[in-house]
Order: sequence, then structure tokens, then C-alpha cells
Amino acid sequence: MKTIYQALAEIEEKGQVAALATIVRSHGSVPRQGTSKMLTYADGKTLGTVGGGELERRVRAAAMESMQDGEARYLTYEMNNPTEGDAGICGGTVEVYVEPMLPKPTLLLIGAGHVGKAVVHLSKWLDFHVVIVEDNAEFCTPEHIPGGDEYLAIAMEEITNHVQINTQTFIVMATRGADVDALALPDLLKSTAAYIGVIGSRKRWLEASKLTRARGVDEDELKRVHSPIGLEIEAETPEEIAVSIMAEVLMIRHGGTGKQMSI
Repeated sequence: MKTIYQALAEIEEKGQVAALATIVRSHGSVPRQGTSKMLTYADGKTLGTVGGGELERRVRAAAMESMQDGEARYLTYEMNNPTEGDAGICGGTVEVYVEPMLPKPTLLLIGAGHVGKAVVHLSKWLDFHVVIVEDNAEFCTPEHIPGGDEYLAIAMEEITNHVQINTQTFIVMATRGADVDALALPDLLKSTAAYIGVIGSRKRWLEASKLTRARGVDEDELKRVHSPIGLEIEAETPEEIAVSIMAEVLMIRHGGTGKQMSI
């Protein structure tokens, strides 16, 4: 069986999401001593242990949360009286540091038109890993849309079969129409993507959402979608629209508000 350190190297190499929990201090009688580690994968599976039982259940839950918000956690668990909410009955105290292991953020661009070109240029400058998806192979090339790290000429319904989407994935849909959006959205909405934005007017989004619901997606799932995409800056050119889109992506990524900073 692989060690935690081997698993961490594999996670980094593949650009996966995980969280590492380490017992950094313990007092009294506890199931595991300091430096014991547990690695939690994005699907909830674990490698290693910090003590089993209720303690481990709580640490695993904290690890899953850290993968979602990208924040580390320093947790203290009493192991005295479960009837009072403690994590065990051993008699000691355990302090655990939970650290999310997050890959470089990915910008998944769907649609290689004029706005898409500008989005790729700006997202590369912002140090995103850029994956470009187009169902027209002629447009899915470095010559047509320079700057991508990966180019996938595939059907809209097959995106999740070819792209690893995680909590560090930001999806920008700049396709040619609502009917195309409706083909891709059902599977994308099942993913853990941090952001899904769809370009177009409110009228276009009404049509896209109608077509997507017809494919079995419910209203609560559709609420994840940002459409019209971007922040309101009265953008007109493809380059200005790309600034609006990436400003919203950064706002979501960093937990910003999008408000003016001046008083």
C-alpha cells in the first residue's frame, strides 16, 4: 500500500484536490499520538488514520470542508465525555491541523469565439491552467485560439468524460447558443466546479435554462449558474467582456464582494 507521502506526490502530479490532517499535539490518553496523519481525497476516501471512530469522522468532515473553501483548520478535540459533545472517551485532548491540497486553478473555456480568445489571454496572464473545449475541431487549435494548455475537440455532452473538474475549476461557457449550453450543462452541474458562468443576455439564459430543465435538471441546480456572466462594468468589446468575466471569477475564487472599495 502506498504511503501518504507517495499519495501526496501523485495528487500533486495529477492536479487533484485532497486534504491532509496531522495530529500536531496530544495530551493524556488518546488513540493516536502527535504527527499521525490522514489524507482525505475529494471523494471522501481516506489513507492513514488519526484515531478512528468519532474523532476521525469529525476530522474527515473538516477535511471535506477545507477542500471546498480552500481554508486550513486548526482543531482541538476533547476525548472525555461524548454525552457533552466530546469526540471520544479516552481521557485526553487532540489538536489537529487540516491543510487543503489544492492544484493550480483551472479555467475551463467552452466555446472558442472572440470573447473566448480574450478570456484565454487574460486567464493565462492571471496564471490559470487553461483548458479549451470546442465541438468544432477547426476552431479548437492553438492557431485559432492561442494560449491554451489543453485543446479538446469533443461533443458538449462528453466534457466531463475528458476533463477532471474539481473545486479549483472555473467554467466559462462562451458558446454560440442556448441549445449548445443545454447540451453541456446537465453534466457540468453535477460536478464540484467552483464557478459556472454562461455568456449571453437574460433572454438567452431563459431559453438555455428552459432547454436544460427539459433535460432533467431542476431549478436548484440551475441556481449555481452565473448568467448573464461577469460583473456589470458596461463592457462592450471582447476584451472588456473578458475583464468582466475574469473579475467575477476572481471574486468567487477569493471570496470578494464585487463592491467598490472607495467610500
